[in-house]
Amino acid sequence: MKARVTVTLKSGVLDPQGQAIVGSLTSLGFEGINGVRQGKVFDVNLAETDPDKAKALLNDMCEKLLANTVIENYAVELLD
Repeated sequence: MKARVTVTLKSGVLDPQGQAIVGSLTSLGFEGINGVRQGKVFDVNLAETDPDKAKALLNDMCEKLLANTVIENYAVELLD
């Protein structure tokens, strides 16, 4: 089963990388950018075929490794 995990910073958490991206885009001539928030995307291939078990497994992965839940949110999406 294929899945996608998207990890983003919680609102209110400073995003220096996003601010650097805004600066770079502006210096390249892109106008009207009000902000950028960066994140991470993980594409995971699982042997698990049961959707409920797969989501539980992915949530466990996020809680233990893929996301820092103090400052990040995550979303799990099954692609199959």
